[in-house]
Amino acid sequence: MEFKDMLAPDPVRLPALDVAGADPEQRIRANPLDSASWADLAEAALAGARPIEAYAYARTGYHRGLDRLRGNGWKGFGPVPWDHEPNRGVLRAIAALARAAREIGEEPEYERCLALLRDCDQSAVDALGLP
Repeated sequence: MEFKDMLAPDPVRLPALDVAGADPEQRIRANPLDSASWADLAEAALAGARPIEAYAYARTGYHRGLDRLRGNGWKGFGPVPWDHEPNRGVLRAIAALARAAREIGEEPEYERCLALLRDCDQSAVDALGLP
């Protein structure tokens, strides 16, 4: 093992949240920490050509997700595996924030979100259809 590999952070695997309900708003009321529900709202707003609304939903899911990641040992960088289902909500929120930022002309935010997503897991970038 090389020295640089010994310094690499361990992948963060968020614990699953207890959320129930078909409606994202209902799930958020049950557990506002659920980035997946915020991402659902953001993705629906993007699909409905409401990028400012999408930006607000995605930004909330992004911040809730970052709080959970940090609370589970993430240092602001390093792997957040897409293949671990509970991680997908925050990764989707980051992707939705990137898309919404681009749609409202916030190119630097788009680039930051894309770089963060790539740092977390390139397979998330691919799965979510970002360049």
